[in-house]
Formats: sequence, structure tokens, C-alpha cells
Amino acid sequence: MSEAFIIDAVRTPRGIGKPGKGALVTAHPQHLAATVLKAIAERNQLNTADIDDVIWGTSAQKGMQGGDMGRMAALDAGFDVRVSGVTLDRFCGSGITATSMAAAQLRAGMEDLIIAGGTEMMSLITALSQQEAAAGLRPLSMGSGNARLQKKHPQSHQGVCADAIASMEGISRQALDDLALLSQQRAAQAIAKGYFARATVPVINDEGMVLLDKEEYPRPQTTAADLAALKPSFVQVADLPLDREGTTFRKLINQRYPDLKIEHLHHAGNSSGVVDGAAALLLASENYVRKSGLKPRARVVATANMGDDPTLMLNAPVPAARKVLAKAGLTLADIDLFEVNEAFAVVVEKFIRDLGINRDKINVNGGAMALGHPIGATGAILIGTVLDELERRDLKRGLITMCAAGGMAPAIIIERV
Repeated sequence: MSEAFIIDAVRTPRGIGKPGKGALVTAHPQHLAATVLKAIAERNQLNTADIDDVIWGTSAQKGMQGGDMGRMAALDAGFDVRVSGVTLDRFCGSGITATSMAAAQLRAGMEDLIIAGGTEMMSLITALSQQEAAAGLRPLSMGSGNARLQKKHPQSHQGVCADAIASMEGISRQALDDLALLSQQRAAQAIAKGYFARATVPVINDEGMVLLDKEEYPRPQTTAADLAALKPSFVQVADLPLDREGTTFRKLINQRYPDLKIEHLHHAGNSSGVVDGAAALLLASENYVRKSGLKPRARVVATANMGDDPTLMLNAPVPAARKVLAKAGLTLADIDLFEVNEAFAVVVEKFIRDLGINRDKINVNGGAMALGHPIGATGAILIGTVLDELERRDLKRGLITMCAAGGMAPAIIIERV
């Protein structure tokens, strides 16, 4: 079986994902994808005719994000027309899943050169949600619209789920805010010291103007007092009537956990930032590496997917990590760095507590609470972040995982070559 080597990782900076406010809001999501595809091909002097496939993650595949962005972005990037492309959706886990599928194709000997990654423009999705709400339709953030499925597996709003988990686990607002502040501090240091410079490429419009060449979302001036002053975000959302029967997000959780009293602990500061962005990874087989002269930076050791309780939605990263470690024949002690997406502070805090992770080994350059979470792209961003940091610290292995809607989590372990 062939190895699946990671050759390179690139990403855009993340722009604030609010309609009319962020630096990238005038860009087409396909252009963001094409930006990283073109950059990774140019940096590695690829003959794009050699690329077997582009496997792309985009969660909200509607509007300008509809269609097969993997194929269309490859064409937009000027790739040879023989380069195929596919676009997939595992919600927040799409970027990891795109990479895992690429690795599987390479290890099976079916393909030799693949680009994996993802794009999400949250500014576009927010605008679409607002339009749907104005039309009396349920916004995208409001869980499953299938009443029959809700009776089998109640699925609530992710923010309300985060508050529910923190309440069940006895995790305090102070602990969540402490983690959020650390994320801001670590991200600020990483940016100041240029830790993201190798992977980041600017977004330039068709007129040659730079739209964004640095992270737009971080708030390095954030203090503990600032976070403590923020009001919980999901109090009103929890009790918003969803149908004529008076179903609410709180009631959906209490259908499964009737004795749970949900305390509202998450807010804008200890939840992931709403941003626009794209990321790409170049992966190759052993055979292609030998004949092309490309230099591998890492190999994919193992991948795994895990489902968990869809009602709580956010708890699958811990079992996913255990599963991927077992597949790799490794233990937690064999992992030098962890990246767990900071969808909400409770996700990472629970991961740390359940697995006994050293806090100095996880999200060491900050995470989505400070930098933002462009849903379909985040997994690929995190893999690239771990790879860069393993090299900077001269370490060996990293494990990346993240929660995804529906109560899922993909996981991947990479190892430096």
C-alpha cells in the first residue's frame, strides 16, 4: 500500500464573515478556492494535467456556493481541463474529510496527485439565512427541518447544545472564558511571530487589488474583563418557537434529557468566529513523489470518522480521537500536538478534561475563537497549522479533529517525514 504524503498547505487569511463588513465579502467563494488552488500549483511548479482530482469541502452548498466548487474552482484557477473535481459536505468536518478521502485514494493506488481542501463564505450564508428568515423560512442555523427525524433524534441549535454540554459537565463560565482568552493570546503571538506566514496567501481581485493579506478577525486586545462583560448569546435562541406546537431548541434537548437545566454560558467571545476563507493541501503517492522530485513534508498515518449523540451534537471529537489512535496503533503519549476546532469553548475544554491532554500541546497557536471558523475550510486549515508547527518545533506527530453537525467528528493523524 502506498503512503499518502502531504507536500504543501496553503490558505487564505480569514475575513470577517458578516454581510457588508468583511474584506472578502465582495469575492465569489469560487474565487477564494481558486486562489489557494493556483497558489499551491505555482508554489510546487505542478503540471496541472498531472492532478488527478480536486476533493473539496463546502458545507452550505447553495447560492454562489452551489454546484461542484472543486471542479469549477480548478477551472477558475487555470488548471488543465482534464483535472476533475468533487465537492462534499460533512458540515464543519468537510475539510478533514476531503483530506482523508484524498489520502485513501492515494494509499489504495487509485490516484497519484490530489488537492484537498475547502471553502466557506459565512458572509454569504448569513445573508442567505437572513433572506430565508424574512421569507418565513427556517434559517440554516436552525437544525433539521425534518419533523419525523426530530422525533427520532432531536437536533437543536449548536450554541444551545454547547450550553447544554457545559451544564451537564459542570464546566463554568470562567473556565470557558479562560480558554477563550488563551486562544486570543496564542493567536496574537503566532501572528506577531509570523507562524502563519508560510501557509498564508493573499486574496487578490480581478483588478489586481489586494482584498486581504492578513487575519481580519482576531481581537488581540481582549481582556478577561471584556469576556466577563459579554452577555450569553443563546438565551433567546433557546426559546425561539420553531413550529405551531411551540417546539423550541431547549425543548428538543429536554426531549432526550428531561432533567437537564441548561445554563447559558457561551457568547461571542468563547464561540467560534464567523469568517470567510479557503484552504488547500497537496497530497501525492510514493510513486508520484519518486518521479516528480516533490519533497514530502508529512504522511497521513490514519483517519477515522465517528458518530455520537446528535441531540448534544458536539461530543464526537473525544471518541473520534480514541478511534483514530487505535487505528494507528498509537497512544495519546505518541501525539506531540493536537488541534481541536474551537467551535465553542466547551468542545475543547471537554476534550482536554476527558483525555487528560496537556494544555501546552493543544491549539498552541490559538483557534477558531480568535481566528474564526470558515466551516468547509477549517479542517484543511488545522491540518496545515499542525504541519507548520510540527516543523517549527521539530516534533513528529499531530492529531486533528473537530465536531460536526449531526453529532459527528472526523479525525486524522499526520506524521512528519
